[in-house]
Amino acid sequence: MGSVTINRHDDVPGVTELVLDRPEAHNAISTELARQLVAATAELAADPSVRAVVLTSSAPKAFCVGADLKERNSIDDDGLRAQRLVFRAMFTDLLALPVPVVAGVHGYALGGGLELALCCDLIVADESAVLGLPEVSVGVIPGGGGTQLLTRRLGWSRAADLVFTARRIDAAEGHRLGLVDRLAAAGAARVDALALATVIAGHSPVGVRNAKRAMRQGFDAPLAAALDIEDAAWRATAFSRDRKEGVAAFNEKRRPDWPGE
Repeated sequence: MGSVTINRHDDVPGVTELVLDRPEAHNAISTELARQLVAATAELAADPSVRAVVLTSSAPKAFCVGADLKERNSIDDDGLRAQRLVFRAMFTDLLALPVPVVAGVHGYALGGGLELALCCDLIVADESAVLGLPEVSVGVIPGGGGTQLLTRRLGWSRAADLVFTARRIDAAEGHRLGLVDRLAAAGAARVDALALATVIAGHSPVGVRNAKRAMRQGFDAPLAAALDIEDAAWRATAFSRDRKEGVAAFNEKRRPDWPGE
């Protein structure tokens, strides 16, 4: 049995679920889980039929509790350096997926677990969620993008509060701060995340991919450069078959049948 499972939802074209599947360890991120997540994201990135991804968990009480500290306790400095390369690839590749990624978070999402959610484009969390970056309390710092992605989401002072204190917050506070995009009822994070991904997957695949590319690449760029990035993405979309189908469907008052090319 693997630590990561890919579920393709044939009843919802284009929606693929990426499941953290190490429930006996609350999805603690081992080197093997990280390797499997790297392989899974590479598979999805290369599949043009994928329009939206949902990152979920099979563990009943946790989305992901972060790095496997039991494994960490058994490796030396050289082993930690080698593991770091795998972990860095895991976070980087998830962040770089060309389609929108929605995290469906329940239970504990701590350390690297919260960072996995931060690497997604949208976070849906239910009332059971417990969120935090406790790394400084165990002698490290967030290293899966937490210091950067959290600051970009929340601003300096709110991110500093969470990182420096290592405190845990519930989903309601996460939503107030802007860490959580959508709140779900207890037990409904996965269902609501899949519903959100279904809406996204119903739109132009070319348009959605290019919109994400423009937003990601332009986020930290000076405005003039960011507008050039947007223009390039617009041109890549406007002269595609998806644009022609979208305009035709609008005028014919029917649902588009996206070519996705």
